[in-house]
Amino acid sequence: MDLPVMPPVAPMLAKPVDAIPDGDYVFEPKWDGFRSIVFRDGGEVEIGSRNERPMTRYFPELVDAVLANMPSRCVIDGEIVLPDFASGRLDFEALQLRIHPAASRVTLLAGQTPAHFVAFDLLALDGADYTERPFAERRAALESALADAGAPIHLTPTTSDKALATQWFSQFEGAGLDGLIAKSPDLTYQPDKRVMLKIKHERTADCVVAGYRPHKSGADAVGSLLLGLYRADGVLASVGVVGAFPMAQRRALRTELEPLVTTFDEHPWNWARPPEGVRTPRSSEFSRWNTGKDLSFIPLRPERVVEVRYDHMEGPRFRHTTQFVRWRPDRSPKSCTYAQLEEPVSYSLSDILAEKPITQNGAG
Repeated sequence: MDLPVMPPVAPMLAKPVDAIPDGDYVFEPKWDGFRSIVFRDGGEVEIGSRNERPMTRYFPELVDAVLANMPSRCVIDGEIVLPDFASGRLDFEALQLRIHPAASRVTLLAGQTPAHFVAFDLLALDGADYTERPFAERRAALESALADAGAPIHLTPTTSDKALATQWFSQFEGAGLDGLIAKSPDLTYQPDKRVMLKIKHERTADCVVAGYRPHKSGADAVGSLLLGLYRADGVLASVGVVGAFPMAQRRALRTELEPLVTTFDEHPWNWARPPEGVRTPRSSEFSRWNTGKDLSFIPLRPERVVEVRYDHMEGPRFRHTTQFVRWRPDRSPKSCTYAQLEEPVSYSLSDILAEKPITQNGAG
């Protein structure tokens, strides 16, 4: 591979802002998937990731799509997404399952849950490096380069109209998108720099604290609080975690929560009970995606309520780690149900990409 911009490249990043900005900006949807930079040089294709590690082997169907739809020599920034055609939404959980060590499983999932690639920036084309050119020029060249592309390769929509962007911000959430990105038309491509702006949805929810994980520094501090919401059938569902406390608060929480520590026999999540012979729950379970990340926890009686800030849901759980707002001693734990959550209005992925709609058979 011999391109004007060679892998690995860390993608350009965005910093969060509270509101859609005024001024001279180009707005585009914020896709909820795996950020990836695609490198193609003739018959060679490499799919990079945000951490600069190749993801090529996990998405063989996208390698074929790049060869069929992208210019013979190019470097294109975008997002790998996985549409759920039954619901008309992106399915991030199914996308995560595509990262699997077994080649046979990778091949099976490529056929069962094929991914799509949404392009939104151009770093190189033919023999030219575009990273020092303004975004307006890069976007125009990207549109031309992908003019004949079809699904599963897509070009993200853009607008410079703030009113339309505001409409997108509300509507597109119903298709599983994650907010908006704002770029100056004069912006050069700056790898690993937070020079774009991102606007995400922000909501609050009152949740039951059902347990905690000790901090990595030791058992005298809380790492994260485990959150629950009651379903309509009265079962307490696990919905996510809240962390990011200052160390002094982590230690204070450890002491404060001690009276609520209980056994798994008396806990609604007794399915998390460590196996017999395991002395502490901390050694009982590990993350599928990071074998060094402990998922076990200390069970608490579900008697305390905390208000947290979140962006959106992924199925029955918070998509990202939530942020602490305040304790809610005025709320009964049983009042913390899914009914309080705001449901976005459904919106079709195919309508977002109307010019090249996502279709189940992959035809554009």
